[in-house]
Amino acid sequence: MWYAVRMVFRFGESDARWIDLEHPTADEVREVADELGFGGRIVEELLSPTPFPRVLHEEETLLLVLHFPAERTVQEVDFVVGKHFVLTVRYEVVAPIHELRKMLETNALTHFREPVAVEALLELLFNHLFMNIRDYATSAGKRLERIERDMFTDKEGVTIQAISEISRVFLHLEAAVANHEAPLELFLHELEEHAFFNDAFTTRVNRILAEHAQTLHLIEALRAVATEIRETNAGLLNARQNEIMKVLTIMAFVTFPLSLIASILGMNTDYLPIVGLPHDFWIIMGIMFSFTICFFIFFRIKHWI
Repeated sequence: MWYAVRMVFRFGESDARWIDLEHPTADEVREVADELGFGGRIVEELLSPTPFPRVLHEEETLLLVLHFPAERTVQEVDFVVGKHFVLTVRYEVVAPIHELRKMLETNALTHFREPVAVEALLELLFNHLFMNIRDYATSAGKRLERIERDMFTDKEGVTIQAISEISRVFLHLEAAVANHEAPLELFLHELEEHAFFNDAFTTRVNRILAEHAQTLHLIEALRAVATEIRETNAGLLNARQNEIMKVLTIMAFVTFPLSLIASILGMNTDYLPIVGLPHDFWIIMGIMFSFTICFFIFFRIKHWI
């Protein structure tokens, strides 16, 4: 059975319980610790956020502290596991845990529910947390698809910032999930070694580690895609800039001799060839036009245009 009182959520029976504390007070933490039968350093760790992942084993209770990436932040979740309970402590709203709570509440109201084992609850928690990270990474990956389409429509300059922002998201995701590996493996190994659960828990351990590995591999793959798109975008931008420079150079080559001819014929001297002859203006314009045509033919032969 389940019920929610303030920021304390409970699910399950006395021999298999999940208790979730959201932004708890010190009194709430100590009260739940007394109820579940643990104390000492684990309680001290739960009273305030821990900046780094941590595993702590005291008697028949095991603590795991992990930090899960969310949009523009990192959220800490503390797992305290005993043979008959799972306790989660968090200091803000963690979307996947909140969704799992709602799912269990709905199932309890609408379906006949058999008791859920502690190890099954633990696996459900990790599945939802890692699935949420994958959904977040996949959402960022879809933004890459839109950027890739824009990239080939002469918007290379606009997409630079967007690609950099998404690459930074993948970098932070990869760092956060990679930091889970060692403490998560140690935590699950301790649960196995001290026989918290039955032999079937080994299968759950493998599935939890596979969820973590799948999440990390997805982020690494998307980050590699972002890197390739950034390099392609830089190549397109460089090619476009080269094309612009080529056009400007050609224009300079074409206009320079014309300007030179006009300057020479505009000199204030006693004698200027052509100037003063009948149709001198059209003769000069014809010479300039002939030079222009010759330059364009030369550039075309060289395949510069």
